[in-house]
Amino acid sequence: MSARSKSLVHKVLRELTLPDDVTNPFHTIQLTNGQFVVCHGSVDDPLNRVCMISADGRHIVHSHGGQPGSDTGQYDWPIHLAVDNNEFVFVVDAYNRRVTLLSPTLHYVHQVVSSDKLKCDPRRLYFDVQRRRLYVADNEYKDVKVISGRVVVFSV
Repeated sequence: MSARSKSLVHKVLRELTLPDDVTNPFHTIQLTNGQFVVCHGSVDDPLNRVCMISADGRHIVHSHGGQPGSDTGQYDWPIHLAVDNNEFVFVVDAYNRRVTLLSPTLHYVHQVVSSDKLKCDPRRLYFDVQRRRLYVADNEYKDVKVISGRVVVFSV
């Protein structure tokens, strides 16, 4: 193996066993206090939500969401997260075509991006803390393939 190849080898640092009702996790971020924020739930899952998991991975500390749906406290495929420097959480809700902002204890703050600002299915986002810009990838799918896409930038 060359020196360059060795530098690409990744070492598993840790593996968390999540609580049983946290199914189909899509994205997680570790907070400065060691806890993890996880978005989980897919089309046929009974729960679609965002959870704050204890640092040991065993307990749900806070959560937002529940049964899939389109109301304020519901998600329909929460797929990606971003966290600002005060640990407020941005959540991409793919099938509801929106981005929600949650407090550091995962209480609803407000909808940051509404479905009328997105054309298709948002799947990823990035928050630039210094510039206070939220970048949302908005892709159009057909037969499980991306056929077009764009990045929409919001000032927050």
